[in-house]
Amino acid sequence: MMPTTSDPALRAEPGPRRPHSPRHGRRGRAVLLIALVLVIAAGGAAFAYLGTLAATFDASTQKIAAAFPQDSDRPAATPAADGRTPMNILLVGSDSRGATASPAESGASSDQRSDTMLLVHLPADRKKAYIISITRDTWVPIPGHGSAKVNAALAFGGVPLMVQTVESLLHQRIDHVVLVDFEGFKGLTDAVGGVRVNVPAPFTAGQTSGYRFGAGPQTLDGDQALAFVRERYAFPDGDYQRVRDQQIFLKALLAPLARPETIANPLTVSRMVGQFAPYLTVDRGLDARAVAALALEVKDLRPADIVSFTLPTSGTGTSADGQSIVELDQGAADALASAMAHGTVAEYLADRNLQGS
Repeated sequence: MMPTTSDPALRAEPGPRRPHSPRHGRRGRAVLLIALVLVIAAGGAAFAYLGTLAATFDASTQKIAAAFPQDSDRPAATPAADGRTPMNILLVGSDSRGATASPAESGASSDQRSDTMLLVHLPADRKKAYIISITRDTWVPIPGHGSAKVNAALAFGGVPLMVQTVESLLHQRIDHVVLVDFEGFKGLTDAVGGVRVNVPAPFTAGQTSGYRFGAGPQTLDGDQALAFVRERYAFPDGDYQRVRDQQIFLKALLAPLARPETIANPLTVSRMVGQFAPYLTVDRGLDARAVAALALEVKDLRPADIVSFTLPTSGTGTSADGQSIVELDQGAADALASAMAHGTVAEYLADRNLQGS
C-alpha cells in the first residue's frame, strides 16, 4: 500500500498547469520509474541462476559515458555504524532513444530537459525504500548557472550537472543513474499479462488516446495503461486525480511483479527484462552484476516497505523572468537531507504527519 498525506507539501505535486504537450507521454513516467525498483528486484533475483538474463541486460541497456561530476565536488558516502552505507539512485524520465547515442547517453549538455525525476533512497539496513519525487519545475540553485527549474540542469550541463544539482540539493551522494524511456512502460505492462485496476469513476482519455474507461475493476494492456495514468484534463481537479490514478495503477502493478510465481518463473522474468532493458540508459557501474547484488540486498522488501513522497515545496509562483515555478520549502528539504544522512527518514515523515494507507 502506498502512503497518503494530509500535508499538501508532501503530496505528489503536479506543479503549474500548462497546455498539454504530446511529446513522449511525460505525465506517466513517474509510475514507470517507481515500477523500475520492483523490476530490478525481480530481474536481479533471477540473474543468480539465469546467466542469459545478465547478458540481455548488459547488451540491451545503453551506458552513460560520463554520469558523475568531478569527485572533489561531491558529497562523501555516509557510512552506517555497521559499515554499510545508504544507496541513492537517481531515476530520470528521458526522451525516446534514437539509433545513435543521445546527449544524455554521452553525458553532454543538450536541449533536453528531464521530464520526471525521482531519487530512490535505500537506508543502510535496506529495510525500506524511499522514493522521493522532485517536481520538474522546482526552482533550485544549479551549480554554475544560478537558480532555475531543476529539470534545466540536464540542458545546461548534461547528466553530471543533473547529478551535481540533486547532490547539492539534498547533500547526498548519488550512486547510480538510470534514464528511462516511457515506451518501456507499455512493454512492462504487457509482459506481466496486463494490470487489473479498479477505476474510481468513468472518464474518456481525450488527452491521449480517446479510450473510454468505465468505473470498476478492469484489466488494462500497455496502451490502455498509458492512457489511464497520463490523463488529467478529464477530471475537475486535473493533476490531482491523475496522481491518484497513478497510485492506483502502481499498487496494481506491484502485485503481479511481487508474486513469488512471477519472480520464480524464468520465462516471465526473462520477458520482463527483455521488454524493459532496451528502454534503460544507465551509468557504467550499473551492470548486471551490480543489479544482482542490489536485488539480493532488497529481496525482503515488500510493497508496503516502499514509501513514496514529494520533495517538500511551498506552493507555486513566478520567477523574476516570468516562468511558472514550484517553490522549494528549503527548511523542510534541509530537514530531509539531515534525515537521509542519519537514517531517520521514517521519523522525518512521521513528524510531518505522513500516514501510510
